[in-house]
Amino acid sequence: MNNQTIEKMNQMKLYGMARAMASAMDMGLKDITPDEFVAHLVDAEWDDRYNRRLERLIKNAKFRYRAQIEDVDFSLARGLDKNMFMRFSDCGFIKNKKNIIITGATGVGKSFIATALGNQACIYGYRTLYFNTQKLFSSLKLAKADGSYISQVQKIEKVNLLLLDDFGLEKLDTGSRLAFLEILEDRHGLSSTIITSQFPVSSWHEIIGDPTIADAICDRMVNSSYRIELGGESVRKKFKKLD
Repeated sequence: MNNQTIEKMNQMKLYGMARAMASAMDMGLKDITPDEFVAHLVDAEWDDRYNRRLERLIKNAKFRYRAQIEDVDFSLARGLDKNMFMRFSDCGFIKNKKNIIITGATGVGKSFIATALGNQACIYGYRTLYFNTQKLFSSLKLAKADGSYISQVQKIEKVNLLLLDDFGLEKLDTGSRLAFLEILEDRHGLSSTIITSQFPVSSWHEIIGDPTIADAICDRMVNSSYRIELGGESVRKKFKKLD
């Protein structure tokens, strides 16, 4: 009878319940009331579904790094305010549709910090996407050629958190700046974006190129953003010296 029940649970895709039921049978649980046993099965199913959803969110985000909030090193002399950063860990900025801009020289950990926030967003159940900015713009150019541009932009529009890494390594051409504006316009006031850049916001107009479009992009991104401005020596160089 119990084996048949477990088989039915698996057929109904109640995998967490099925494993908990099989484990309970193996352990021979006796001192447990029916309501406690039902609660145990429900909790097991809930945990199983949460973990599978988290795995999907992280896989679909396509992060460049494996990073978590707990991995961020606040002892490094780079000007990262721990209190401010930890306030982001409840993902309230996503709930409030705010953005984050992380700037600093190469190697100070901008991408790692952004990814840690992205991973935290997945833990809270938010759909997240990570892109290297230049690769994204190149991909969108190809998408215009093969007719998939609209579907790709719509996919980006729908995620709760968009991570754009290494913005500004190359000045934007006409197609890239228009695509950038379209993405930010579609997401403005509806969802959150994190941008990392080696360049301060004051130089973004020059990177974007067209003054009118630059004003529109900065208006949508900068004015609704928290700022994390990092300094100090390259983290990679520091740890290389210790090797």
